[in-house]
Amino acid sequence: MVDATAKYVRVSPRKARLVVDLIRGKSVQDADSILMLTPRGASPEVRKVLKSALANAENNHDMDADELIVARAFVNEGPTLRRFRPRAMGRATRIRKRTSHITISLDERKES
Repeated sequence: MVDATAKYVRVSPRKARLVVDLIRGKSVQDADSILMLTPRGASPEVRKVLKSALANAENNHDMDADELIVARAFVNEGPTLRRFRPRAMGRATRIRKRTSHITISLDERKES
């Protein structure tokens, strides 16, 4: 099992999880095609993590790219940046800019 993680990505975890759910269990080629054609803002970031995991598998573990599948893919919540927006009558509202930690694990396809 080969991992790649992107930390402190400036996309909310809920939006990133919607993209990650699309590729879990797919082959690497299918997952890359899905991410290229998905019109969500988090898909380029998830695609970068997928390519990084693929590079780790090929260069560090001598695995064949055609035999790899997305074994695990999940998104954890990172720290939230808190900003304030001025509102009417001298008040202020908190704006929460959420961050994510995206992790993708690749594994070789099981022969059965």
